[in-house]
Amino acid sequence: MTAPIDVTALRADFPALDNKVNGRPLIYLDNAATTQTPRVVVEAEVDASYNRRANVHRGVHSLSQEATAAMEATRRRVKEFIGADSTDEIIFTRGTTEAINLVASSYGSLLKAGDEVILTTMEHHSNIVPWQLLQQRSGIVIKVVPIDADGSLDLDEYRRLFSERTRLVSVCHVSNVLGTVNPITEMAAEAHRHGALICVDGAQAVSHLKVDVKALGADFYAFSSHKMYGPAGVGILYGRRELLEAMPPYQGGGEMIGHVSFQGSTWADLPYKFEAGTPDYIGAAALASAIDYMEAVGMDNIAAYEHALLDYAMEQMRTIDGIRFFGTAPGKAAVISFLLGSAHHYDTGILLDQLGVAVRTGHHCAQPLMEAYGIEGTVRASFALYNTREEIDIFIAALRRVAAMLS
Repeated sequence: MTAPIDVTALRADFPALDNKVNGRPLIYLDNAATTQTPRVVVEAEVDASYNRRANVHRGVHSLSQEATAAMEATRRRVKEFIGADSTDEIIFTRGTTEAINLVASSYGSLLKAGDEVILTTMEHHSNIVPWQLLQQRSGIVIKVVPIDADGSLDLDEYRRLFSERTRLVSVCHVSNVLGTVNPITEMAAEAHRHGALICVDGAQAVSHLKVDVKALGADFYAFSSHKMYGPAGVGILYGRRELLEAMPPYQGGGEMIGHVSFQGSTWADLPYKFEAGTPDYIGAAALASAIDYMEAVGMDNIAAYEHALLDYAMEQMRTIDGIRFFGTAPGKAAVISFLLGSAHHYDTGILLDQLGVAVRTGHHCAQPLMEAYGIEGTVRASFALYNTREEIDIFIAALRRVAAMLS
């Protein structure tokens, strides 16, 4: 069961939404890049900065112990949020990018020349380039799943790509360009049937739908705080315990060691083996508040509300002559990529900004996907729990004005 969202009350939690751009009320539709942050999360950051600013895990004094307790409480909160078995499986990173790099560098070091990694055409560069770097270092083979015209993965081709050398599939849960929600449970089952693992880029999923890593069958799952109403510079890597235990450290330094001598070093237990150096313990503590905020609204409620916004926006946008959509897969998330006829995406974005509407333009760190569509980039509007139908109406009116100017 879902319940209606009191969006007026929610919007009062986000001061940024009261801003004006070029004398007009801000219509913020760039949530796939970064969501705005509610007061409660900022207050958690301020409280931690003022009252618990002491390095974690390394001090016997009270302030350090309090900072450590706050960070570890967030680790427990993340474990519950994504359905992991243990806090040992929850690693703090700087974001999804670092989390995937960790897997590519650490698990990747166990791969040999000729071993295969399967990616998809719709991946963000953060889930392409780390594997290419590994390819250069180790000689792995990268295979790529194509997409259908509506932006869905070609699952028949996905199944055909497996061989006895396939070791890993790395795929986005939700496309940051197309909004396509990939069938991770089905894809994970196929990977496991071939003895391969699956690493999931969940950056675009965790703020829009309920994630259960065990139900999905994910071996690794990565996401970022700043896309889920939390602080920037904080991310999470989930990894199954037995896999993390077998993997070498990603970075060396303080905290991740058991014992250091010039004759050799040993590593700390999980999860600290992968957390070298001083972490962003301020941001990490505040991430718990962002999770609490989303769950207070209800993940199912958020999903239902955002899908209603998406359907309404798509319906209105289809009435604009010459508009071209990229990504129309059934059940997609609240992301719309489009072009106005032959107008350049950058021109469209600049003109929309003049009218107070914030959208993203460009290749969205997905150049291979753009090449597959034969375009340089798109305009992207992406919705969050605080957006409204009234904002969509303003967006549509602005889009009509821009279309007339660029026609």
